[in-house]
Amino acid sequence: MKDVTPSTVILKHARSSQSGSSASTVAPFDFDVTIVGAGPVGLALAGWLARRSATQALKIALVDAREPEDSIADPRAIAVSHGSRTILEPLRWPADATAIQRIHVSQRGHFGRTLIDHREHGLPALGYVLRYGSIVHGLAAAVHASNVHWFRSTSAGTPEQTHDGVSVPIDTAGVIRHLRTRILVNAEGGLFGDQKNGNAVESHGKANADITNIASRDYGQTALVGTVTVSAPQPHVAWERFTEQGPIALLPMGGVRGAEYALVWCCSPHEAARRAQLGYDAFLAELGAAFGDRMGRFTHIKGRASFPLGLNAVETLVNGRIVAIGNAAQTLHPVAGQGLNLGLRDAHALADALSAQGPTALALASFAQRRALDRRLTIGATDTLARLFTLDFAPLAIMRGLALTALEFVPPVKTALARQMMFGQRR
Repeated sequence: MKDVTPSTVILKHARSSQSGSSASTVAPFDFDVTIVGAGPVGLALAGWLARRSATQALKIALVDAREPEDSIADPRAIAVSHGSRTILEPLRWPADATAIQRIHVSQRGHFGRTLIDHREHGLPALGYVLRYGSIVHGLAAAVHASNVHWFRSTSAGTPEQTHDGVSVPIDTAGVIRHLRTRILVNAEGGLFGDQKNGNAVESHGKANADITNIASRDYGQTALVGTVTVSAPQPHVAWERFTEQGPIALLPMGGVRGAEYALVWCCSPHEAARRAQLGYDAFLAELGAAFGDRMGRFTHIKGRASFPLGLNAVETLVNGRIVAIGNAAQTLHPVAGQGLNLGLRDAHALADALSAQGPTALALASFAQRRALDRRLTIGATDTLARLFTLDFAPLAIMRGLALTALEFVPPVKTALARQMMFGQRR
């Protein structure tokens, strides 16, 4: 990364979330913190910083290539842990969230299962299922009500660092300008397939600048997703069922009689391509054969889609005054549903550090140190589960069954694992 001469930049005509407002003053720095990416993680960080910076008067910018309405209409389901709810509630919490009160984990064709119940932990729920659009809508409303400058339909290019800040070019409808910011946060998302093919340049390329050393693994799996309806629902119960090709997750979404579930069906790319071409009845029949009849028959599916699965994780979150969080820092396998939760913990810890120490390189260094253990444990556990439970090897299947069964008889271990998934490592 080459140094550049600090320059003074005048910002004009930027589309901001505050009507009639635009940054038009000449100053060494246009913003203290600039966040690239207005998904849930970027929005949450902007909201937390805005709430905590009232006395510090931090100038905060949010840059995203999309309009927020595009994400608000997104019907995809996501799982959020109870720990994530506790840190999101001061901003906005969606009213349509469905509580997960029990998680049933088993493996198809082999013995062994474990149950995790919210009452074992004295909590109202282990987690919640909600639409992606719902969480974005609530967080966007909180940001709109704050003093954050939101540059919509604006893409960010390759940043350049100086000793005291970062210059990042932004493009709004072909009008290019440079922002000067003390801290640049890359909170852009992107799927593993996009990152692998080089399409999501902000995720692990341009906006990350010199944040390299990316650990990457292609699991050779594709996730088939959609919303299914079952004939004999078990409200507030989530299912994780491991098969020889990958896990099948069913997450309760409520609906009529609590019969709707978000489906994540992981299988080989070849099988995923074949199943994607099946008619609804044939698809549901295969799903029923793979999952079993614990909730009766699968009667309907909507919103079918697919995406490849893999691991991308940067080893170092911080380079100078540039920091990566959320999917820009780690893209995980969906097993155990830890991707968004880990990203939200990233953002919350970063808000803590910047609020306590100001927009400084020292604050970023403290943040990186604080996040190291939680990231290592969560990424490692997710990667291990994704690989260990997809190997079709009889002796290993027996060991997996013994491990699942043993959790029921060793409560401290079971509790520790559950609390890691719900709250991570906080310090």
